[in-house]
Amino acid sequence: MAPALTHPTGVNFVDEQHRPVHSDASTYYGGEERFSRARTYSASFAHGYNPKRPPVFGDEWHQRSRRMSHDEKSSAPRRFLIDVEETIRLVLEQEDTDGDFQISVTDAGPKLMALGTATSNGFKSFDIRGNYMLSNLLQELALARDHGRKRIVLDEARLTENPVDRLSRMIKYSFWNALTRRIDGEGLEIICADPKNRTGRINPRIYVPHGEPAMAEYYRRVAKEKPHLNLDVQVLPPKPDDPVFVKSLNNKPGILALAMQEVDNGKGQKMLKGIPFVVPGARFNELYNWDSYFISLGLLVDGYVNLAKGMVDHFIFEIQHYGKILNGSRSYYLCRTQPPFLTDMALQIYNQLDRSDMEENRQWLKRAIQAAIKEYHTIWVAEPRMDPKTGLSRFRPDGLGIPPETEATHFTHILEPYAAKHGLSVLEFSERYNDGSIREPELDEYFLHDRSVRESGHDTTYRFEKRCANLGTIDLQALLYKYEVDIGTAIREVFDDELELAEDFPLTPFPPSPESYAATDKWERSRSRLQKSEEWFRRAEWRKSIIDRYCWNESKALYFDYDTVQEKQSLYESVTAFWTLWAGCASEEQCWKLISHSLKKFEVLGGLVSGTEESRGKISLDRPNRQWDYPYAWPPHQIMAWVGLERYGYLEDAQRLAYRFLYMMTTAFVDFNGVVPEKFDAVRLSHLVDAEYGNQGIDFKMVPREGFGWMNAAYQVGLTYLSTGMRRAVSTCTSPEVFFGQATNGELAHASQAYASAANDPLGLAMDTLRLSSPVMRPTSLSGPPLLDTADLDGTHHSAH
Repeated sequence: MAPALTHPTGVNFVDEQHRPVHSDASTYYGGEERFSRARTYSASFAHGYNPKRPPVFGDEWHQRSRRMSHDEKSSAPRRFLIDVEETIRLVLEQEDTDGDFQISVTDAGPKLMALGTATSNGFKSFDIRGNYMLSNLLQELALARDHGRKRIVLDEARLTENPVDRLSRMIKYSFWNALTRRIDGEGLEIICADPKNRTGRINPRIYVPHGEPAMAEYYRRVAKEKPHLNLDVQVLPPKPDDPVFVKSLNNKPGILALAMQEVDNGKGQKMLKGIPFVVPGARFNELYNWDSYFISLGLLVDGYVNLAKGMVDHFIFEIQHYGKILNGSRSYYLCRTQPPFLTDMALQIYNQLDRSDMEENRQWLKRAIQAAIKEYHTIWVAEPRMDPKTGLSRFRPDGLGIPPETEATHFTHILEPYAAKHGLSVLEFSERYNDGSIREPELDEYFLHDRSVRESGHDTTYRFEKRCANLGTIDLQALLYKYEVDIGTAIREVFDDELELAEDFPLTPFPPSPESYAATDKWERSRSRLQKSEEWFRRAEWRKSIIDRYCWNESKALYFDYDTVQEKQSLYESVTAFWTLWAGCASEEQCWKLISHSLKKFEVLGGLVSGTEESRGKISLDRPNRQWDYPYAWPPHQIMAWVGLERYGYLEDAQRLAYRFLYMMTTAFVDFNGVVPEKFDAVRLSHLVDAEYGNQGIDFKMVPREGFGWMNAAYQVGLTYLSTGMRRAVSTCTSPEVFFGQATNGELAHASQAYASAANDPLGLAMDTLRLSSPVMRPTSLSGPPLLDTADLDGTHHSAH
């Protein structure tokens, strides 16, 4: 049944502006509606009675005949004349059978709707069919409503758009903008919203660092000028990351002020304005550390260099005022950081800055490298994160009590035995444990490791269960090796092999030992000498030697975490072993062994899983799945592997893995109303994840607005790896098994499990059958993709990977 049209009698709705079909929504739906006189034959049917509606007998519709290849086709592109509100109502009523305001393959509607054509003024109709076209229709109608449109002329090409092109376009022109925030008078209402705040107080609070009086005064003025905000402005003490102080803020959570810039207010005066940045999305509505690195890679692909640059400016500000790049820019994160990526992030951006003012670019990079050196010495190679005996660094943050940002019931199963021991409810015990009136050393140890897991970014996983703070993880060692190489390279190539540090802080001794770390009175100060590249390259070589000594396992052809307390390797198989390829600290032989012997352990239909099923162990009601374990796949692990494999010359492997992940993303986008989630079950190719807090980026109505930060980035970066033939195959949702013509060992191992689950999911089985019955497509080219080309530090071009 075609939706009824309602517009003034005797007139014809026209749209003669001919906007580009695949432009962004603001361009396509912008402007005003226009009318002209109607032709006589169509005017009588523009309202009320509509002869296109099929006869109805009871609840049964007459079946429309199938369209045939020899049916008459118009040579002109088809366009539809649509009443926005009426069509939204009808689409949801007919197709959204589960009531979630999305059209997906799990809905039981007919997947068929007639729309009136624009050339006939809505008199003639054409059927649109299938989940993808109908979900795109719903999305387009929602966007038109956003722009105040009551009626639209909609190009059919927007409903049948190549899904790869559509998703990439939405990320570039819509999602990044929707995820962009600013902390200033204009942006406070949006950024202060915190889904993780369980205190019941929703009025915004901002914490301004000590030593920024102009910023504090600015926010006090905003509070006066906008009394409806009820903004609470607080100034932090000089040492804001003291654990006792941070715990005292648990019931007073707030956003942390970030870097601002001075701009002209149009009256010849200077005013402060927040520097824009991108948040991950969903419940994570603040600036995050390692999310921002991967987001910045996507921003660089899409040309948003200044937006990525601003995020580095915020990290420099955080190191200066908060002592570290924070896990996230909220008060409860003041004691924690996350995996360090600042040097590579800064160098990637530096290589793409406008070359018209190289001295300004050089000064910007200088500030970033100076900040990274401070973070390196005061956080990563300082105790308690450094283990002086081995020289390995660990995720080991300060902190007291129960992390307040977690879901309300997250620790209930841990706290219940202790509450019962003291004859208290879990809530009462939590309050008394947090205020220190009850002491439980075992629980202190548990939360030390829990905070470490959260600092690692991999929260949570059985890899780190009750031991994370003791582990010299392979991923952290690889990242610090990259820091050391990047700092040395920047000093040598950009700063003429001399770099003066601006801030005063202690320089940790090298090489580390328990004795040298105990003699803090003999430590050098940062202002006492210039930094030279040779020292940093020596640090990198030394770190490579301890990685080989403690983390490399020759017999298993894999890198492992090292337990500095038990003094042995922790034999959980983690895909972060491949971060050594990204960092460049694996030898050619180690790389070959990783790829030939170990890659197959992690490669499944949808890309790379976080760890192996064997390492994760059995799952039960008492031992539920964790989101950073098998079978889940995350964007950081994919991107790091792609870049690392390409770095060592294994481009075809990188392309294959990128194809798998983008195929999984694209099929979800096509089948589930444009969804772009935080993570995937890469074995079942599903975003419907029930581990821990579930998935993010999936709760939207009618149209996806944001996607999810690093998943958006993975798509844009992943496309740079695909050949033209691979991109075409992904757009037709051609399974990797069909495209590459063979299954990996990992896929064969999971085949029976996947078939068994499909037997309980007839729709999934049917969809798989349809896909596998498609013509077999082979890659027409495995030549190198257009990579993230940037200029080298010496001015020559090379791949940013």
